[in-house]
Amino acid sequence: MTSKPRFSDIARHLREAIGIGHFAVGSVLPTELELCAHYQTSRHTIRAALQELQQQGLVSRRKNAGTRVESATPTVGFQSSLTSIDDLVHFGATHSRVVQQIERVVSNAALASLLHCAPGTPWLRIASLRLEDPVGAPGQPPGEPHGKPIGWTEVYVAPDYEGLEARVRESPRTLVSTLLESHYGQRIEEVVQDLCAVPLPTAVARSLGVEPQAAGLRVTRVYRNPLGEVVEISVTHHPAERFSLRTRLTRAAG
Repeated sequence: MTSKPRFSDIARHLREAIGIGHFAVGSVLPTELELCAHYQTSRHTIRAALQELQQQGLVSRRKNAGTRVESATPTVGFQSSLTSIDDLVHFGATHSRVVQQIERVVSNAALASLLHCAPGTPWLRIASLRLEDPVGAPGQPPGEPHGKPIGWTEVYVAPDYEGLEARVRESPRTLVSTLLESHYGQRIEEVVQDLCAVPLPTAVARSLGVEPQAAGLRVTRVYRNPLGEVVEISVTHHPAERFSLRTRLTRAAG
């Protein structure tokens, strides 16, 4: 028996259908009951998926008027529904990333405190801009990243992965964790994610096109293998008005 699709999967499928013009701007989506039948899921799940599309500015919803397509691409910042490692991989594949810097660094006291490592720990640091416009958006030249920056990400990995720098530059839409799995025999078993409201550092704010010390959200993710060893740490800063992160809580069985 196959499991029912999650609301984020349904929202993603509908978002892609809107993006390619299957549901044109100005048209009305199928009714909730029709979507329930198509995706073989509950009305609650469909409503959650449509709410996600509405929050991204793709659709509007009015009583007795249905769900109307308002835009082919997200128009109000970026909202991410990351509930699994697969969602992280999809995020990397569907949103443009522009690599800014790759360098070897040694953690000073401040970086060691942020990464929870010992001062003097060597790292390969990969800094990149994440752009809000999805890869393959209508009118976008193939392979050409564009759009407002929604985040500045710094990825830290051990410096002894030979050839990783070249692979990152060759595959900017692929998460570093995916490259580590596909080319270096690592397996990501767990990702621990911490969110913190912070003022954006001056250099980061400049890269994101906002005022220094503007309100921001810092997301730190620690990637571990089945042995519990740290494989990668990423630190992403987002301007407060350009990013939101949804977490869905469900009651445990019994």
